[in-house]
Amino acid sequence: MSGTAVFAPGGYRYIPAVFQYSAGVAAEDGYELERVRFLAPVPLADAFAKVEAHLKAIGRPTTAFAHCELRSPGQFTDQGFIDFNKLYVVTLERFGIYKDGVNPVARTNVCPMYHEPAVPSMLAFTYTVPAKSARRTFMLSGGGDARSGSEPYKDRIVRFGDTSPEALREKVRFVIAEMEARLKALGFDWADAVSTQAYTVQNIGHLVGEELARRGAIVSGLVWNYARPPVIGLEYEMDVRGTARELIM
Repeated sequence: MSGTAVFAPGGYRYIPAVFQYSAGVAAEDGYELERVRFLAPVPLADAFAKVEAHLKAIGRPTTAFAHCELRSPGQFTDQGFIDFNKLYVVTLERFGIYKDGVNPVARTNVCPMYHEPAVPSMLAFTYTVPAKSARRTFMLSGGGDARSGSEPYKDRIVRFGDTSPEALREKVRFVIAEMEARLKALGFDWADAVSTQAYTVQNIGHLVGEELARRGAIVSGLVWNYARPPVIGLEYEMDVRGTARELIM
């Protein structure tokens, strides 16, 4: 896991990753992260308009936008995911955030098994505000069961095509290790988590105690979203939240 970089216009630091998202964000001194969740996912173009209007209403610049949670109709092919991400970052460029392939904004993008949206949509977004307390805040991007690299996903996915109990154990262990590395890079650990999320349609019941609870990863509970990660072949994803507060819009 690499170190962090500071996105000064937004008041947060981030873990550099790929052009479509960073691996996680943490508020800089003097700021904290606040999360807004829509009652239901909002189509992406409309959601970004709501984000911009909300930030303006509370006196924050668009550069304060730090993290978003997306919901897509179904898993993408490798090329489909690239094409989607190229369109996604156009708005971040307009917001004054994305530039020359560098993107500080963290993200989770998953595909609900049931009640899926008709088009790619946003469920929640997070941004910086002036701090009201001394507690440090963070948000991790969703991380799935694939190693980093430029090869096709099928060549990087842990135990590709295998959803046996022991294959799922390997996948879960891989993703947990990634979450722990991201927490450490930002200066946090599991004790700082407000909420831990898992995204899978596979049965992970036999792993919750042994692999998650035992290591302190779900002291505040586990939110299991019955959804698939964004790319065909991925089976398990996680993210971790440590925001100051949550609002419902």
